[in-house]
Amino acid sequence: MFNIKKTLTIAAGVAGALAFGGAHASADTTDYVVQSGDTLNKISAKYNVSVDKIAAQNNISNVNWIVTGQHLSFATDDTTSTQTASTTTASTTTAAADTSSTTQAASTTSSTDNTASTSTQTASTTTAATSSTTTSSSSSSETAALNALIARESSGNVNATNGQYYGLGQLSAQARSIYGGNTADYNDQLNAMKAYIAARYGTAVNALAHSNSTGWY
Repeated sequence: MFNIKKTLTIAAGVAGALAFGGAHASADTTDYVVQSGDTLNKISAKYNVSVDKIAAQNNISNVNWIVTGQHLSFATDDTTSTQTASTTTASTTTAAADTSSTTQAASTTSSTDNTASTSTQTASTTTAATSSTTTSSSSSSETAALNALIARESSGNVNATNGQYYGLGQLSAQARSIYGGNTADYNDQLNAMKAYIAARYGTAVNALAHSNSTGWY
């Protein structure tokens, strides 16, 4: 006998399946109703199940031919989550590698900068030391030359005189009128002698060289 209630129940189930484009029968099995425009390739990509597996589980001999409303059931593999986890792990690993590379690059740059800074400081210190040594040597030479001239001209006597020449450096009256040194003060005569030498010879070393050559400066 024809069972109207059972027929209506089946129809309602099919209609519900068509309305929602397929449903999961269980956690591992998908129950899908073919929609207009569907292909096994699309369904395969959507549920991450191979075309061959869908065809085998639904006795489909021609994988290029399915019809709208066709009922398909197939087991699904839980590979999407695995792939996602794998992708996340790979991304995390790559990010960690990038961070490590960046840290190493920053460390290398810092080391290079520190080395360059140290080299620059060393060079500056060496230059300063050389300059200081040169200045000290030059100053010593000047002092020695000046003392040699004083010893030669007056033996250090501020009252020494030879006609118009007077004092430590035996400056002439004309020179004393320009540079000073007319008093018996040692520093006054010394400064006058230095000023005379600077104006005429530039340095005491040059003045001494001239005196050694000619007998006077």
